[in-house]
Amino acid sequence: MERIDLGEVPYLDAVTEMGTWVRQRQDGLIEDRLVMLTHPPVITYGARTPPAELPADMSIPLVPVDRGGQATYHGPGQLIGYLVIDLHQRGPGDIVRWLEDGLIAALDTLGFKTIRRDTPPRSQSLVGVWTPDHRKLVSIGMRIRRGVTSHGFAVNIAPDMSVFTSFVACGLPDVPMTSLALLAGEDGRPAPAEQQVRAAIAAALGAD
Repeated sequence: MERIDLGEVPYLDAVTEMGTWVRQRQDGLIEDRLVMLTHPPVITYGARTPPAELPADMSIPLVPVDRGGQATYHGPGQLIGYLVIDLHQRGPGDIVRWLEDGLIAALDTLGFKTIRRDTPPRSQSLVGVWTPDHRKLVSIGMRIRRGVTSHGFAVNIAPDMSVFTSFVACGLPDVPMTSLALLAGEDGRPAPAEQQVRAAIAAALGAD
């Protein structure tokens, strides 16, 4: 898998580029790729997100998206990873489980114990990466079209966590969100730098 590192990219610009990458992958013009970047502040939400779960304060742009999942915040201090993967080439399997397991392995190398959670029947999705005491650290939302994935994950390294109190993140009103900075602080150590997190995730997902 090809690794591509970008800096801060406006969300809508990134979505446009991602659409191009997906078409190129569907046509066999590029290989699978992991694109890591950051976004200026934005809250994205899927078509099934209830309006009551969105913020009343419109100081942060709201953008509807075509991925799975509910409302999610992106902003400085958060690492975004977009995956463009041909599932026909990779073979059958649960791409979301693979991603969860890869992120858990990456975070373990950085000294953070995390878990995945199974979603009970008829319950809001628990897809993502969690602390053992059920705080959510990583949000995941993916889309598959013609056998190729798009969108991906958001890792909270050290974002402004107060933003998460202004809306219902991931359709889970009672779930606290957390960050690597908060978790590291609880252990009396500094948070890993963004470049360390990028390197650990790329290695765990087999991207170079």
